[in-house]
Amino acid sequence: MNFKKILFLLATSVSITSLGIAGCTPQQQDLEAGTQPSTLTGQTETETPSATTPTTQPQERPGDVPYVPTPQPVVDAMLKVAKVGKNDVLYDLGSGDGRIVNTAAQKFGTRGVGIDINPERVQEANDNAQKAGVTDRVKFVQQDLFTTDFSEATVVTLYLLPEVNAKLRPKLLSELKPGTRIVSHAFDMGDWKPEQTLTVDGKTIYYWVVPEQVPANLR
Repeated sequence: MNFKKILFLLATSVSITSLGIAGCTPQQQDLEAGTQPSTLTGQTETETPSATTPTTQPQERPGDVPYVPTPQPVVDAMLKVAKVGKNDVLYDLGSGDGRIVNTAAQKFGTRGVGIDINPERVQEANDNAQKAGVTDRVKFVQQDLFTTDFSEATVVTLYLLPEVNAKLRPKLLSELKPGTRIVSHAFDMGDWKPEQTLTVDGKTIYYWVVPEQVPANLR
């Protein structure tokens, strides 16, 4: 075999090899090189969003009350006085960071729904539920308290203001089933006298049960 033929064969071999590499996808090249497949598409690294990331909307109106978390000892006392259990559905109105709903789910297996108008609070509450491992039993939604349907609740908790409680009272009494327990941190319901009042760490807790017949002055 003459020298020119050897050069021709070598050039042909190199050309075929080069074409083989160029024809591979980036993933195939990575695998051949022993590296992980690339996640780059169009020069931009792609990232799969978390399935647990909640969707929130811009806040539709200002909140009715400033955000002030309920101290954990008060949370525990509120759940105790309401005798929450695994068969209950707890609605927390103005749920903030989600501690009442999440605590009920953790300690008693209670299903719960937190309602808050502030998307940041809803995000925080969902994050805390994930950390607590209770996302299978709770959810937090961005809604207006005055347009939310509470009829599924067997327990309602709230930490609002006297005027908000008074405005909310007719809705609670018309939507909630008789026997539903309501617990409020710090503020009462005006003319609707509580069945029980207790003090925990200097904080007042009020407890009511929705009656079979709602007095006319409370509607």
